[in-house]
Amino acid sequence: MRTPEQTPTLSPINDLAYQKAILGSVSRTFALTIPLLPPSIEKVVGNTYLLCRIIDTIEDAADLSAQSKQSLSALFVDAVLEKAPVETFVAPCLNALKNYSNQDELDLISHTPTVLRILHTCSTQDQAAVSRCVSIMSEGMSFFHGRQNQAGLHDLAEFEQYCYVVAGVVGELLTTIFSNHSQAFKEKMAGHENLAIAFGQALQMTNILKDSPEDKARGVSWKPINVSHEALLRVAYEKLQESLHYILLIPKQEQGMRRFCFLAFGLAVMTLAKIADRKEFDSKDEVKLSRNTVMSFYGFTKWAVKSDMVMKIFFSLSSRSLTK
Repeated sequence: MRTPEQTPTLSPINDLAYQKAILGSVSRTFALTIPLLPPSIEKVVGNTYLLCRIIDTIEDAADLSAQSKQSLSALFVDAVLEKAPVETFVAPCLNALKNYSNQDELDLISHTPTVLRILHTCSTQDQAAVSRCVSIMSEGMSFFHGRQNQAGLHDLAEFEQYCYVVAGVVGELLTTIFSNHSQAFKEKMAGHENLAIAFGQALQMTNILKDSPEDKARGVSWKPINVSHEALLRVAYEKLQESLHYILLIPKQEQGMRRFCFLAFGLAVMTLAKIADRKEFDSKDEVKLSRNTVMSFYGFTKWAVKSDMVMKIFFSLSSRSLTK
């Protein structure tokens, strides 16, 4: 891994090559879905994902105190908003994470200047949307850093709020970016903005349920206290229903946007169905979708997004275990 001082000044082409390469290293799922978007949208969505992943990396650092995480998150937001040089974030962050084991995520942090250079080649409107998303996510996570405990979140309302700051805000971002690049999408989504929040929340609720054994092992729970596993599955199912409504509103001529959203949605549906079938599990690997399943569904989305009926049938059949 290069230190910030060793990272060479890259051309825009090389910057984008790095973004594409590191995306594949830190998330196989999003490396699969993001290239489905039109190129101008792919660039800004991929960039936002990497910025959000930096925030996630800080949150995931088990040996950092809540105060350290909050401090690093504040430095990161200042760098994104250009209130401070990016170097004021990178060096302290790498130093704080010297015991962190994921080398790809450390490499991403060392290349924060590269990621921000790409952001600054995007339109002013897109940059504003990304800055809003990163600010809300970072500030929201900082708030919840101090509330991490083994018991869980206070109630269902706090659970939904956590899912908003972690992922619902990303649904809002996607809607803004898509609207900036597609007038047809903008017109279709007018008055339905809340569905974008539900789309992001559904994906996050799936992740929380899937990762709960590992979270428990490190003394953390993001599930609400005194809410049963079955009740959480029902809440997630309701969010998935709203998510499908969101996807069906995407104009059919915007095949890339539809497929991007439907792929993420479908993987969440199938994962939640496995969780519902297993009742109890000791590792997320037990409910993880196989690569064959993921790639088969990837192929299925190519023609499924052309038909609202096919997408509805997929959801009805794949979510049966969530409605028992």
